[in-house]
Amino acid sequence: MRILVVENYPKTTLGLVGEALVEAKADSHILRPHCGDDLPGTPAGYDALIMLGGAQDALDDDGHPYLPHEAALARAFGEEDKAVLGICLGAQILARAHGAENILGGPIEFGWHPVRLTEAGRSDPVLSVIGKEAPIFHWHLDTFTLPPGAVHLATSERTSMQAFRIGRASYGIQFHFEAGTELVTLWTDGFAEEISAYAPDWPERHLAEAAKHGASANAAGLALARAWIAQIRQASPSRGEKARKPKTRMVLESPA
Repeated sequence: MRILVVENYPKTTLGLVGEALVEAKADSHILRPHCGDDLPGTPAGYDALIMLGGAQDALDDDGHPYLPHEAALARAFGEEDKAVLGICLGAQILARAHGAENILGGPIEFGWHPVRLTEAGRSDPVLSVIGKEAPIFHWHLDTFTLPPGAVHLATSERTSMQAFRIGRASYGIQFHFEAGTELVTLWTDGFAEEISAYAPDWPERHLAEAAKHGASANAAGLALARAWIAQIRQASPSRGEKARKPKTRMVLESPA
């Protein structure tokens, strides 16, 4: 399977989702439009789309002119019944693509906090794998309304709209289930100045909270990633492609 991955911000990598993609022997094609990489015009050649997080808001078209294109591309993948996964900013872009209202500048939600599934979430083929509730890492200010026709899947104490599904397999997930303990440590070190503005005690409590919640969050995140990957429907290979031995690789495109 060939997956288009859009990294929207420095250090916002696939994390646990990347581990699950390697397990699935996926060919992940990573693009960084914030560094100048051009996004494709259509979903052709890909079986699924992943859009990762970022500090910018989903409506910042002036600062990030590629955002309307990314939103349109996310909608096009869904309309072709190709699986879509938007995480944090990626979820906000997916919500925008399907007509939701993006709500900017809300209260910060940061650290490991419980995610609770709605009744629909408890029967969803992806979200249900975490059980009724699980501690997951959060880091966001913005949120969104439920897109028309979407199914509300998860909530948290501070943010009612934590996850939704549109159609068969387009998932917007606000919480950072991809952020295992290794990625959280990377963010803690790499974004120390930003974090200190609203969580000045984070360097002191980070390790204690990671010890308390990290193992459960890692297990839930990896289970979620695997469950989403299971929704990907691969296009039938051409006769020539069948004759070639498949290769597993991670493709990283440098900025132009």
